[in-house]
Amino acid sequence: MEVISDRALNRATLARQLLLRRERLSAVEAVERLVGLQAQEPSDPYLALWSRLDGFRPRELVDALEGRQVVRTVLMRGTIHLVTGDDAFALRPLVQPVLDAELPRHPEFGPALDGVDLGPPLAAARELLAERPLTPRELRAEFADRFPRLDAGALAYACRNHLTLVQVPPRGLWGRTGGVRLATAESWLGCGPAAKPSIDALLLRYLAAFGPAAVADAATWSRLTGLRAAFERLRPRLVTFRDERGRELFDLPDAPRPDPPPPAPPRFLPQYDNVLLSHADRSRFAAAEEHRARLADAWRDAQGSLLVDGAVRGVWRADGALVVRHAGRLPKKTAAAVAAEGRRLLRLLGKDTREVRLAALG
Repeated sequence: MEVISDRALNRATLARQLLLRRERLSAVEAVERLVGLQAQEPSDPYLALWSRLDGFRPRELVDALEGRQVVRTVLMRGTIHLVTGDDAFALRPLVQPVLDAELPRHPEFGPALDGVDLGPPLAAARELLAERPLTPRELRAEFADRFPRLDAGALAYACRNHLTLVQVPPRGLWGRTGGVRLATAESWLGCGPAAKPSIDALLLRYLAAFGPAAVADAATWSRLTGLRAAFERLRPRLVTFRDERGRELFDLPDAPRPDPPPPAPPRFLPQYDNVLLSHADRSRFAAAEEHRARLADAWRDAQGSLLVDGAVRGVWRADGALVVRHAGRLPKKTAAAVAAEGRRLLRLLGKDTREVRLAALG
């Protein structure tokens, strides 16, 4: 079996993630191709798309949110993702086992829900949230009024895990995001599921966006268990490799695997970006071992990560000037490329300054 190097893996995934060069796609097309964007921080999807799309303007994603083409909802790993309306229905049943398992383990709400028949509260929530979007506080108040003997906060959290809810605008709008207001996906999108969800189709999409990948990588991305059987079903349609540590990797036969691996431009990523969160073995993006502890410490006060030649090499924060703290020495040409990309980031963020400060981590 062919061995694929970490550098080749890096370039293959960067190409699929639209991070080797910016692509001419619409925001909605990119969100679909990437199987959603991590979105618990409202500005993160905008930064993620800016780093990936040629000519991206935040207004395009604002229009897609307000036009109900994309939605913010709980999906992979039990976290908020920005996905197309179709994917809100296609993905949620597939990741539902993760949310089912999470609820009883919740340290606060799990015990309060032990033995509770959730049928009536969930039915009430569906009716309420179909009428109009509610804030979490309003939903809790309704529960307190209708089910006074139960924990209203726990019931609201159960809705998060058992109903497909979307966070409606202005939450998630560029420059004017608001508090969380919830609606059912069916009422907000005006439709329901169009086709039977398929775990095999999901894994093929995962490989198209994040491959080549091991079974454990797909499990990390989705937090689903028992994926080996699905990969074995798909094996005749896939190609396989070994990585430098001997793990078996699966991939789509015609997916991008640049050979030889080309240079990778510097890219500023948001605080949470799926490209760095979707593999059990993150060696393909890891900083050199001697830099990892410093970067981990610096990340706690950062707004995002910096990729240099495809690897995490620094963190950034834009408080006035853009401050980039990087591990190790940056060659002069590389530093200039980082600064130029940083000035473009400042324009996106609407800052009055174009000052980029590069500072080596001590």
